[in-house]
Amino acid sequence: QVRLVESGGDLVQAGGSLRLSCAASGKIFSINTMNWYRQAPGKQRELVATINSGGSTSYAQSVKGRFTISRDNANNTVFLQMNNLKPEDTAVYSCNADRVTFYSGSYLSNALDVWGQGTLVTVSP
Repeated sequence: QVRLVESGGDLVQAGGSLRLSCAASGKIFSINTMNWYRQAPGKQRELVATINSGGSTSYAQSVKGRFTISRDNANNTVFLQMNNLKPEDTAVYSCNADRVTFYSGSYLSNALDVWGQGTLVTVSP
């Protein structure tokens, strides 16, 4: 009933920029906190950035000052602007919503811990 779909991943040279998008679809009433995670080959998944429903943000130390998370509540979309990319930023980036409230017939229901399929970001030296 609720899907998250990421886009914007690409191959970019070090120092370049990319903007990732994550659009939620379905009969959505509201989305609580949204997150961007990444997983590099052979490494554990890492929380990159978080934005809550009020717009407050937090970042992993490794991306502070380079990445910016934002959201468009009217269109149920979250973005990740990535600047000054480094080879170590290479990973599959996935968006996550901790709670999505959606219309299910006449009622509101919650979908918890919703994930997108991921988008690949490759940064060449």
